[in-house]
Amino acid sequence: MKEIETPVVIVGGGGGGLTASMLLSAYGVKSLLVSRHPSTSILPKAHVLNQRTMEIFTELGVAAEILARSTPAENMKATGWYAGLAGDHDGYGRRLGRLEVWGGGYTDPDFIAASPCRTANVPQIRLEPVLKAGAETFPEATIRFGHELLDLTQDGDEVISTVLDRDTDEQYLVRSRYMIGADGGRSVGGLLGIDMAGEANLMRMVSTHLSADLSRYLEDPDVLIRWLVNPDFGGSWASGVLVGMGPDHWGADSEEWVFHLQFAPDDPAAEDPAAILERIRAAMGIPDFDPVIHHISPWTMQSLVAERFREGRVFLLGDAAHRHPPTGGLGLNSAVHDAYNLAWKLAAVLQGRAGAALLETYEPERKPVDAANVETAVKAAMNHFTIDAALGLSPDNTAEANWAAIRPLWQELPESSARRQAVNQAVVSQTVEFRHHNVEFGYEYDPATSSAVIDDGSPQHEPLDAVRLYEPSTRPGSPLPHAWVERQGERIALGTLVEPGHFVLIAGEHGQAWVDAAEQIAADRGLPLRAVRVGVLAGDFIDVRCAWLRNREIAPDGALLVRPDRYVGFRSHACVADPYAVLDAALAHILAHELPVDAVNGRQPSLLS
Repeated sequence: MKEIETPVVIVGGGGGGLTASMLLSAYGVKSLLVSRHPSTSILPKAHVLNQRTMEIFTELGVAAEILARSTPAENMKATGWYAGLAGDHDGYGRRLGRLEVWGGGYTDPDFIAASPCRTANVPQIRLEPVLKAGAETFPEATIRFGHELLDLTQDGDEVISTVLDRDTDEQYLVRSRYMIGADGGRSVGGLLGIDMAGEANLMRMVSTHLSADLSRYLEDPDVLIRWLVNPDFGGSWASGVLVGMGPDHWGADSEEWVFHLQFAPDDPAAEDPAAILERIRAAMGIPDFDPVIHHISPWTMQSLVAERFREGRVFLLGDAAHRHPPTGGLGLNSAVHDAYNLAWKLAAVLQGRAGAALLETYEPERKPVDAANVETAVKAAMNHFTIDAALGLSPDNTAEANWAAIRPLWQELPESSARRQAVNQAVVSQTVEFRHHNVEFGYEYDPATSSAVIDDGSPQHEPLDAVRLYEPSTRPGSPLPHAWVERQGERIALGTLVEPGHFVLIAGEHGQAWVDAAEQIAADRGLPLRAVRVGVLAGDFIDVRCAWLRNREIAPDGALLVRPDRYVGFRSHACVADPYAVLDAALAHILAHELPVDAVNGRQPSLLS
């Protein structure tokens, strides 16, 4: 049997696997990606790409193409709840509620302050080809669709994979140092005996990808997602969710749409295309609706987390490690963030700059975050029933009773004021899905469980709202806060100082001793490490808007060390007696690398220096 050798084999060609391929290539690591599918996704599936994901795609050079295919910012400012679309009842098509989504088309000051990148919206059917093309530009990457993992074994030195070329029906072996399982849990997790814990059957759903001209029925061109809470059916999920998919026009003028419908667990109609189309017609209130149907995909809403994210030399990411309800788009984004956390660590170990123990930090950093994301997505999915209750809708009521319940929203009746306030309050509660800024952007890695983060003794911050409000910080384990800084008149985002695979030391304006130490360590250790001073009136980069000053939480002579995934790994509030020793010890600790003895004076560096 033919054999291939590669440092890393990636199983799965979705968003997580393709991102992992690009990242490893950017870090100079060769990899082989295999996917059993003949091509990238034929389904729209996940579509929301949050700010941190877009930062990662910017670093990889694919963000511009993604944004070119994305919903324009002005067409993804809000979500809305509507009483169907059309019909002979005077309430059909009325807007019942409205809520800003994911920064309101990059107009929310908090989202602007958090990142130079706005939230994007690109269905996977158009995202994955961009990622695949990006991965294929790297000479380090080999991408093979139509190649299926059949089996794997591993020992202390390598993973041996048996792969089938589905076109030729030939099998071959792949010997790799490590494997990334990003196959949605279809093979790798099962071969390793890793179980998933959680709820496997939250809801039975059917998604229909279709083309139709709905412009004459729709208003609100800035609404991305429409909840058709048709009183004839009595609820959000049961009535249907309509999402515009472009590709050339957006808002009410979208050429393509995805219609999501909930079905009872034992309803045979979920497998009948004709019955599904009739449900769509009834929910819209358009009896003669005759779209072009591209694909109908039944699926089950799940909330599952793998019992472990690693087995020996094999790591799980994305849907192979956690499966979410689609609410908030946290599944695809979590997969990309998993890859960003893992890839630099694999590269550092493979290139001899880190000890193998660094890889032990992947699960304790990512599993709590992914589990929290699953929990948030479940809460968001279930919270739609809160809105239904506030509207007074129920599938157990008659259609007449449901219409009577929402009539006070547009007709002046004695109960109108109270009903409008209750509905408004319920709609705003859905910010758990549409403004979970701290969940999607501000999550932290715990120094108590990860050796790749060094606790500086500062107390853990109690968030004002753990879901909705991102509060920037440089406490170790936090994402690097965003700030615009200038050098020689050129303005850049501070985070872009982190080049692929590089650490960055950011000191205050009086922190030249830290910079000198970092530059010497980079030379001594052969580390990709950049060092700069950032200050308001002095430094290598000038903090022109004082945004860095507001969030840096260090003195002018302090410094912090940013990991290649833009997370703060170490912080010193002020200067120390021996910056070289302290910084070198911090890097050695993070990288799980044996501490070198200083050749100049023979002392052993220590974090306590």
